[in-house]
Amino acid sequence: MGAGGVRQARGEAVSGLEARVRRADPDRFLCALFAPAARRRDLLLLYALNHELARAAEVTREPGLAMIRLAWWREVIAGERREHELAAPLGEAIGAGRLDRALLLALVEAREAELEAPSGVGEWLARLEAGPGTLAVAAGRVLGGDGAVLERLRALGAGYGGAGALRSVAFWAAQGRCLLPAAALAAAGLSADSVIERPGLVVARGVAEALAVPLRERLGTAAPLGGVVAAGLPAVLARRDLRAPARMRPRGIGDRARVLAAAMRGRA
Repeated sequence: MGAGGVRQARGEAVSGLEARVRRADPDRFLCALFAPAARRRDLLLLYALNHELARAAEVTREPGLAMIRLAWWREVIAGERREHELAAPLGEAIGAGRLDRALLLALVEAREAELEAPSGVGEWLARLEAGPGTLAVAAGRVLGGDGAVLERLRALGAGYGGAGALRSVAFWAAQGRCLLPAAALAAAGLSADSVIERPGLVVARGVAEALAVPLRERLGTAAPLGGVVAAGLPAVLARRDLRAPARMRPRGIGDRARVLAAAMRGRA
């Protein structure tokens, strides 16, 4: 294949990746559009992998089966399996040092921990830092970030992940699961079973607002992020969600406008 053919094949691969992430993770897809073009493909690849790891729990109610699926992805990241369309580009990006294998394996470990509901709020927050927080760190690494900026991204990622958890209470209830901390539910006179039966109680009993408080602390106020701002832009959406967690709405033009404005300022 000539150079032109290679470029065409690579372009088709990027287009397919864009479609996959746009469908599976529209928030992060929107934010990734503001990454430098030369690094956007790897950022989308990271988000596509994250979706596959999330699906391990979403497609089954059996923790044991989810663990098997996650173990399979661990082998893909280690370069031991190639039976998936993401395997080859992941292997190439890891081999070239554009994706950090250790961070990807940490994402698998975080998903394994999420298969059981957390008991306390502190445990829940720690899991958010280990899961979506590490994802934001990995995104920052793709964009060339290091040092303190990555720790800032971890906090932003945790805040966004927590807002997403509050958004998805009804989704998980339909799967027969509740992933919110048992202690926060008990303080409001609730249990996992009662939330599964009536997800709206999370809002009605004030659990959503109570959990939003430490999430807002992690998000803080917008700060300069320079060249890694695309990795932190999901925090812009999380701040909007957590401003009134009892009234979270579907994404709209106002959300996109806020992300665009933040990207132009280089702050998140």
